[in-house]
Amino acid sequence: MHMEPLNDPDTGTSKFKSVLEVLFVSTSLGLTSFGGPIAHLGYFHNEYVKRRNWLDERSYTDLVALCQFLPGPASSQVGIGIGVMRAGVFGGIAAWIGFTLPSVLVLIFFALLARGFDMGSAGWIHGLKIVAVAIVAHAVWGMGKKLITDRNRATIALAATTITLLWQTSLSQVLIIFLAAIIGFFLYKNKTVDQLPEIHVPIKRSFAVICLIIFFGLLLLLPLLREVSSSHWIAMFDSFYRSGSLVFGGGHVVLPLLEREVVSGGWISSEDFLTGYGATQAVPGPLFTFAAYIGAVMNGWLGAAVATVAIFLPAFLLVMGALPFWTSLRRSPKIQGALHGINAAVVGILLSALYHPIWTSSILAPEDFVLACILFVMLAYWNSPSWLVVLSGVLGGVLISYL
Repeated sequence: MHMEPLNDPDTGTSKFKSVLEVLFVSTSLGLTSFGGPIAHLGYFHNEYVKRRNWLDERSYTDLVALCQFLPGPASSQVGIGIGVMRAGVFGGIAAWIGFTLPSVLVLIFFALLARGFDMGSAGWIHGLKIVAVAIVAHAVWGMGKKLITDRNRATIALAATTITLLWQTSLSQVLIIFLAAIIGFFLYKNKTVDQLPEIHVPIKRSFAVICLIIFFGLLLLLPLLREVSSSHWIAMFDSFYRSGSLVFGGGHVVLPLLEREVVSGGWISSEDFLTGYGATQAVPGPLFTFAAYIGAVMNGWLGAAVATVAIFLPAFLLVMGALPFWTSLRRSPKIQGALHGINAAVVGILLSALYHPIWTSSILAPEDFVLACILFVMLAYWNSPSWLVVLSGVLGGVLISYL
């Protein structure tokens, strides 16, 4: 299949425009993507697949499956991967900056100007939770129609939902995806390979290998440097880098890792830590931006910058290192069989997340359910932009609070 080039006669100008396009779209998502990592995948699906057609349904779900395997913030990794496929390495950087920077800035201001501010149970926050219900329901509905096409995959999805809900640990999702890959491998290994759309990943394999070497090198060397050096900045970078490298199962899992590093280590108080984590739930973007708040409490703007870069750097290196190999591996019949199983499991995990914690913490009364239905119809049938759905949810939450 013919790949659309990013460069015609004027290569530099065309690439620059593509990077700016990625930055613009990812920033709009960074300003409106409330609801946590699972909801972010719904926002990405609606914007990148349904609205802009930057990649097809299968390629998106395969990318989600890859990022579920990698440690780190899966939604941020998916965004970086899409940016890379659209505009190269700088596109990946632009996608990360756009999606991350809005919440980073807000959380820094929380840390510096409003420490201890109680978000409470304001109506607009409740409205944002209901927005997350609609977003995730829309993602489950759309992905399920495309990916759950036979009883085997439906069974895998059901099993993934059941296990995720009844065995709620940080390892459950990783184990489910691993088992689904094995089951899919054996069920579909002899299935005819689908003709997949060409995916343009403008990264050389040599560059990918360098990224993987840097990832493992920093993971091994930073603790050693910390031991032989008295530098507070090296210790800080090491703590946040290790936290970002060892998280499986979503952004919430980073909480105990960071608590052990910064509270038990005496860098910030438990009260400041919990206040920042509460604030992080009320802002859009990835939950890993909690690191910006902690860094700002510790060392102001510079501390926030160091903490943010350190905790996201592993995700960036892993995506860059994996993408060039993923594009060829996904064409293998056996790998495609494993991906069939993984994609079905991802739908099941999304469905379980729709129920808990998203539904159980958001739909508390009949009027909540009504608002969720309205927002779902806006997404599924009116094709409303994400910002309008978010605004409608906020206004609806405020209205409900007065009922």
